[in-house]
This record gives sequence, C-alpha cells and structure tokens, in this order.
Amino acid sequence: MDEKKVNPVVKLALEFGPIVAFFVGYMMLRDRSFAIGGTEYDGFILVTAGFIPLILASTAALWALTGKVSRMQIVTAVLVVVFGGLTVWLNDDRFIKMKPTIIYVIFGGVLGLGLLRGQSYLQYVMEGVMPLTDEGFMILTRRLAMFFGGLAVANEFVWRTMSTDAWVNFKTFGLTLAIFAFFMTQGKLFDAYANKESDEA
Repeated sequence: MDEKKVNPVVKLALEFGPIVAFFVGYMMLRDRSFAIGGTEYDGFILVTAGFIPLILASTAALWALTGKVSRMQIVTAVLVVVFGGLTVWLNDDRFIKMKPTIIYVIFGGVLGLGLLRGQSYLQYVMEGVMPLTDEGFMILTRRLAMFFGGLAVANEFVWRTMSTDAWVNFKTFGLTLAIFAFFMTQGKLFDAYANKESDEA
C-alpha cells in the first residue's frame, strides 16, 4: 500500500508526542506515589502504564492517516507493550529501562546479519528516502550497526549507574539528539555516494 500524504507536523507529533508526554508526565509525578489495589506504585510506574496505550494509539493513528507503519515503529510498539507491561505488572522499573537496549540490539543485530550476508537491509527499507549507491548503503549500514551498538551500551550504563531522573533525560533528549547528530555527520557520505541516476529519474 502506498503511503498517504499527511501533514508533516501531525506526523511528527504522532511520532514524538508519546515520548514528550512520557517526559512531562514523569516530571509531574516523579515525587509522588499511589496506592492502587493495596499496592504502592511510584509516579514512574504510573507514567509507564499511561505510555503503553498512548504509543499504541499514536501507532494506530499513523497507520490510519498514512496507510503505512514502519517495521521500526511496530517493533517499538511491541517492546513497549511487553516491557512496559512487565514494569507495571511486577512494579519494577528496570524492564522499561531495558527497552531501548533491546531495541538497539535488535536493529544493530539485524543490520549486522545483513552485512554478514553481503547485503544492506537498510537499503531495502530506506532506498526511496536515501538516494545512495549500493556501496554508500553498505558503508552507512556498517556505521549505523556500530552506532546502534554504542547506544545500547550507553543506555545500559545510564540506567544501571545513574538515577531515574538521569535516565529519563537521557532517554528523552540524549538518545534523540544522538540519532539526529549521527545523520547530520553523514553529509560527506551522502555527497560522495549519491545515486545520480535516482536524482535524474
């Protein structure tokens, strides 16, 4: 199914809105605790409980508006449900904190598996968005696989050694800025390996 055109502001809001809502909710409830059904839950757990339906609703809205949802968005939504659900069910914030690690290990591992087979799975997903030659995609895939590995290690370090406040800030701003910075630093690669035939088509 071809992707439908949608207002980019709306698309951006649906993609990043749940993350922003999670951060705002956490800042509002982080110092509070709530007794529900005889069990004490802190603010982080309740915000996580709210994040699960929010990410599902935003993913469903993206699908309804665009007619398409990326594999990355599907995997993210599934892991939020699984690890967020475990966080709430077991009243243990470690599970949701591990989610970014699992996501980046999966993405990096899939890209690495493709490289071992002499293929760029990134090209399969992003060829229409990034007009690069085959060689350019292979280079970018190697860099991105290593980058995902670095993010997984960074997330593990932060949540295991720092406070929940530090992890929430890292998750909301640090990881987002790191991904943005990564692609901003690939300008020379995009120039050197631009697919001229794609530009002329």
